[in-house]
Amino acid sequence: MTTMIPYGRQDISDADIQAVVDVLRSDYLTQGPAVPAFENSVAGYCGAQFGIAVNSATSALHIACLALGVGPNDIVWTTPITFVASANCVLYCGAQVDFVDIDPRTYNMSVERLAEKLAQAEKFGNLPKVVIPVHLCGQPCDMASIHALSRQYGFKIIEDASHAIGGKYRGEPIGNCRYSDITVFSFHPVKIITTAEGGMAMTKDAQLAKRMQLLRSHGITRDVNEMTHVPDGPWYYQQIDLGYNYRMTDLQAALGLSQMQRLDEFVARRHAIAKRYDRLLADLPVVTPWQHPDSYSGLHLYVIRLKLKEIGGTHRQVFEDLRAAGIGVNLHYIPVHTQPYYEGLGFKAGYCPEAEHYYDEAISLPMYPGLTEAQQDKVVDVLREVTAK
Repeated sequence: MTTMIPYGRQDISDADIQAVVDVLRSDYLTQGPAVPAFENSVAGYCGAQFGIAVNSATSALHIACLALGVGPNDIVWTTPITFVASANCVLYCGAQVDFVDIDPRTYNMSVERLAEKLAQAEKFGNLPKVVIPVHLCGQPCDMASIHALSRQYGFKIIEDASHAIGGKYRGEPIGNCRYSDITVFSFHPVKIITTAEGGMAMTKDAQLAKRMQLLRSHGITRDVNEMTHVPDGPWYYQQIDLGYNYRMTDLQAALGLSQMQRLDEFVARRHAIAKRYDRLLADLPVVTPWQHPDSYSGLHLYVIRLKLKEIGGTHRQVFEDLRAAGIGVNLHYIPVHTQPYYEGLGFKAGYCPEAEHYYDEAISLPMYPGLTEAQQDKVVDVLREVTAK
């Protein structure tokens, strides 16, 4: 049986394991000192004032929307080339979601399409309350331009940076919220660093941070200043809002805190792998990822696009042939607006043509720090073979 080379894989060291064991032997498994230590580590790294750790990036997106006041009668825009969570978080709030087509080179939200759509929305009085650009594959969106449009049209910004921790935009760390209200990271096992499951919302706004901290833990406060009356005793707490159980555990945070020590090393290794792919794939009938000069990508994913007219085979044939040969390729992502649930909301094929064209050609090749040169050579050799059929 062929051993599959996965498209992504966590890198767990002895130090990571020891960090988790230390928590297992401590007095705290859930809410202890590791969570705030991890929050401070990420906030310090990014240059944001606050980090709010939660049990997933989906949870972080949800409470970010709620903290910005998203609710019924509001509209939020995002990109169709993302995981469904980027759009679902809007629907959780009872708001409407809409999509802005992608840029054909970066695969991120197109600033040109965004500007056009905003101009139209202004005429009809249905401007978005929030826009959620997604840093696909770890490459940041054109945040300065999106931020300038937010000033012009009055919307808030949540950066979905689930793929992008460790990356930079214009020389500064992604997550510093210079061009956004809130930035969200994911720590799923295939991401840049992992806490097994987990996410974090970054902000420089103390009020937004306080609101998200409240919402992640049932809407419960122990702060006397937030209570409606004097506490009944030292045991007392009050639920002052309808929150959720979105907390991260100390076990997860300890793993994340340990992984942060190697974040820059992980991203540098991904860049070395990407550069080697670029070189090895130069003569194949594929389009390799274009990197904007303003960006230093986290390189969570390495996505190629097939030149199908030169290949002769179909997208599916190439994908299945790669999988059959032990190359664990994947596809990121199916355009969200084409999912049956979203079709039920009225979206149809043809709504975001660039996103749909991307979907017809895209394949994510294996990309993770532990990928060896021999494994990478195999990926390229098999790709060469299947595209030459």
